[in-house]
Amino acid sequence: MKIVVLVKEVPDTYGDRKLDLETGLADRGASEPVLDEIGERSLEVALSYADKHADTEVVVMSMAPEGSASTIRKGLAMGAASAVHVADEGLLGADLGLTAEVLAAAVKRAGFDLVVAGNLSTDGSGGVLPAMIAELLDVPAATNLNSVEIGDGTVSGERASDGATMRVTAELPAVISVTERLPDARFPNFKGIMAAKKKPFETLSLADLGVDPEDPEAARSIMIGLAEKPPRAAGVKISDEGDAGEQLAEFLVQNRLV
Repeated sequence: MKIVVLVKEVPDTYGDRKLDLETGLADRGASEPVLDEIGERSLEVALSYADKHADTEVVVMSMAPEGSASTIRKGLAMGAASAVHVADEGLLGADLGLTAEVLAAAVKRAGFDLVVAGNLSTDGSGGVLPAMIAELLDVPAATNLNSVEIGDGTVSGERASDGATMRVTAELPAVISVTERLPDARFPNFKGIMAAKKKPFETLSLADLGVDPEDPEAARSIMIGLAEKPPRAAGVKISDEGDAGEQLAEFLVQNRLV
């Protein structure tokens, strides 16, 4: 069994998250870069299975800037056997379509039985990459799983909807995405951190994958406008001099809240 886990370097959610108003891209220097928590949970799914099945190979994969190698290595320290890092200047500002194309090509190149990803990143929050990658790989997609069971030739889990809980099953090879209902990831220990330095770490470019970011026949989206969110205005204060109820009612009527 070969499991490829897709992870992403994101700005720390406890820090500032900003857009560069000139480029329209995320300001990666505004906050400390970390491995996305949902990616760590995805990796935990694969590692937990590998703990019980010695013939399982777990590969951590990411499309990220060249300086993200140390963040990706955390996946190796947690227990992944190898890592694949797709880094290329041509990917700066890549949209979801190009990102899916690149990751699908990298997954296909590495070989896989199962691809595990998070359902939603904490920075872009696109939520569509797992399904797009599955489409490009021409394999089933079981998305938004709150639990995962990997069996002999199948993967299954539960997906919650507004009115019910569904049981989803797909034959391998397949792509799945998991939610934050999955268990927290393990912490890298000292032994894992030291071992990570010797594990295979492959860096790929667009040329290695045969992907052209300027392909005129491929659908691409571009940024055409950007503005900073205005500062929050101060609220209306009502001083009670016996008519606070009337003032409140008038405020609600004026703002069409009643």
